[in-house]
Amino acid sequence: MKDRAKIINDIIQEEWKQFDRVKNQGGRASCQDDWETFQIMRKSQYLSWPDELLDSILHDLYEASAIGRNLVTEKYAWMMESTAPEEYAALKDRLPYRSPIRLEHQEYVIAQEVTWNEILYIKYPNFAKCGRKIHTYEDTPWSTSVETYLRGEMTTWSNKTFNIYESWIDMLIKDDCNLAQMTAENMVKLYGYTSVEQAEQQLSEKAALMDS
Repeated sequence: MKDRAKIINDIIQEEWKQFDRVKNQGGRASCQDDWETFQIMRKSQYLSWPDELLDSILHDLYEASAIGRNLVTEKYAWMMESTAPEEYAALKDRLPYRSPIRLEHQEYVIAQEVTWNEILYIKYPNFAKCGRKIHTYEDTPWSTSVETYLRGEMTTWSNKTFNIYESWIDMLIKDDCNLAQMTAENMVKLYGYTSVEQAEQQLSEKAALMDS
């Protein structure tokens, strides 16, 4: 468990270093100085990942850094295909090539994760409203959906990392697990709740008070 915790911490620390170096057109974003939120969001995701996948993404991050690539910058660049098409058009030729087959497999995984998020939204609407919109068609220049974020992040991964991830997603489907629910459970516990149900109840009560 200590080794696993250290690997997760190493991943988040390396991502934070790369995130800190992201250059925004409008200047430094406030979220680049919010370590607490950053580490909770990233840890919520990685706590569910299998060891093989954690090892692979850490290798991707270190390898990219060694040759001067910033995977976080690339992630946001890929997302701009939806949120800022003109800016993306000026950047796309500098991004790594991804084959049509790879992109097709990504879309299969993304579609499944969108479905899981839709289920989570129905079960816990007040909790879900605190996060991102789900669908790419809901993107704006100031708001990126879950679907677009997943697409941006996945496209930065090496083929090895993505293949491990896709196999894991297939296993979760077979076992009738919902990754969005798993991530949400991790997140609320890091924020001090006992479960998503408890977070939903408290948010529901708060909403009712505001409406009264």
